[in-house]
Amino acid sequence: MRTPLRPLARVLPARSRGENPDLIERENLEKRHEAIRDKNQPRASARLGLLALAFGCAYLTIGVRMGHLAASEPVEPVASAPGAEIVAQRADITDRNGRILATNMTTSALYAHPRDMVDPKGSAKRLAEIFPDLDAAALEKRFTDGRRFMWVRKVLSPEQMQAVHEIGDPGLLFGPREMRLYPNGTLAAHVLGGYSFGAEGVHSAEVIGTAGIEKALDARLRDPARAGEPLELSIDLTVQATVEEVLGAGITMLNARGGAAIVMDVRTGEIIALASAPTFDPNDRPVPLVGKNDEPSDSPLFNRAVQGVYELGSAFKIFAAAQGMELGLVGPETMVDANAPMVWGKHKIKEFQGKNYGPLLSVREVIEKSSNVGTAHIALMIGPLRQQAFLKSLGFFDPTPVELVEAPGAKPLIPKRWPEIVTITTSYGHGLSASPMHLAAAYASIANGGIYVKPTLIKQHGPATGVRVMSERVAKESVAMLRGVVTKGTASLAEVPGYEVAGKTGTADKPKKSGGYYKDKVINTFASVFPASNPRYVVLVTLDEPVDTSGSEPRRTAGWTSVPVAAEMIRRIAPLMGIRPAVEPITGTALTAAAN
Repeated sequence: MRTPLRPLARVLPARSRGENPDLIERENLEKRHEAIRDKNQPRASARLGLLALAFGCAYLTIGVRMGHLAASEPVEPVASAPGAEIVAQRADITDRNGRILATNMTTSALYAHPRDMVDPKGSAKRLAEIFPDLDAAALEKRFTDGRRFMWVRKVLSPEQMQAVHEIGDPGLLFGPREMRLYPNGTLAAHVLGGYSFGAEGVHSAEVIGTAGIEKALDARLRDPARAGEPLELSIDLTVQATVEEVLGAGITMLNARGGAAIVMDVRTGEIIALASAPTFDPNDRPVPLVGKNDEPSDSPLFNRAVQGVYELGSAFKIFAAAQGMELGLVGPETMVDANAPMVWGKHKIKEFQGKNYGPLLSVREVIEKSSNVGTAHIALMIGPLRQQAFLKSLGFFDPTPVELVEAPGAKPLIPKRWPEIVTITTSYGHGLSASPMHLAAAYASIANGGIYVKPTLIKQHGPATGVRVMSERVAKESVAMLRGVVTKGTASLAEVPGYEVAGKTGTADKPKKSGGYYKDKVINTFASVFPASNPRYVVLVTLDEPVDTSGSEPRRTAGWTSVPVAAEMIRRIAPLMGIRPAVEPITGTALTAAAN
């Protein structure tokens, strides 16, 4: 029951005593409020406790987050949006001995939020000072044209990053990047190719190959499952460096426009070294030539060893001799017509400088003296159809299968028709154009006993298997003929004591765009194998427009140009590849007496 605030039992006596009855009401009201407070106090205390706990948790969370942010590296916020993840990790590339040819390096990219910039004009000026290739006026215009975002530089050095930091503009921001690094500079540049960025974001960028093996095996190098497994190439870094050094020196001394060199293991098809000159640095890959009058070979990006498709001249003659022996038409000592000039229809086949080696030469002498007429007669015995089939088995009708993105586009130039005159000219290396890589693979087939092995830039683990293109006997006799070219014939400057070099020279006039051939411009090739008694390697050197000016008259043949360059390569790389020189017996006249 409710207690009245003005009970009559107390009010009436109070009035009779002259007291104020309102005091009774006030007293009762205070007692009622006190009772209510006592009743509600536990509930209020509980609510205050819960509120205090909530505020405490909130402040604790904020404090922990602030501490975490203060201790971490500053990064830009990431927009939450659906999309494929950018995979930047890329596998390393090593040579056959595990030495790094290509690896990854962490760096930064520079981008801008122009609307957040405090001083666009001043920042543009200072950025142009840091990066001389940037134009301050153009940069300022882009900063002030209303855009929200723009890239400034895709890759920064640590020094450049620090310099941009010192500008202090909040609109200039950095994003992490993983870039490709080629620590050996220009070494093996045409093998590696280069890289660029694909899909890009402010926090990462996709690293993709643009040329060479980087592009040819791009999927393998970008496979996340194999990111920690380096790609092992067949290249030997030490041999590669030596080959490039000798090739460069030879081009300079012989005033050549360029050149190429290949060292190939005849048993496995492994490319131990592949060089093309002029070269470039894949860390700073130049821009391709796009002018109307520019020749592809004028660019240092052009891989002459693979992309260069040339008439390779007399280096082809050994194929005619080998096929003739394989078919049983001739033997090494079989005499053939070599009387020059040879008239075939309206065509006249001549020897170099109008010589005449006839009337007869043995097949061995045809190769040693490099007789066009003798080779032509052997080719006519073989016939067009059989000649085509043999050259096709040696890989001359298809692009080389080597793991370079440029290789599929370097298809040999095959005559559309193949009459007997084409059979003749093809036998001595005119009319059919192929790359030095084609020729190296074909010579490896002769050197390894008659089995065609595919050239490869990937390290192999054992001998390769291939199709037999000639008998072991014919292959051995062919190598013996090639050895005679060095000891008795046109490649005498290729003799390297202790290494039994065998090979064949090839001097081909350069064709004109308008038709016909230049009189004073040649492509020279020397294709060699060593050691002849047990062939292990092919060494091939091709030079574009070389000329030897050391004599009284300019000399442009391969015997004076490509041959000495190849000989110097063999002299220097043979010990690097573990090949011991054969010890020649000492004659009695060579003995000298010495006294203590």
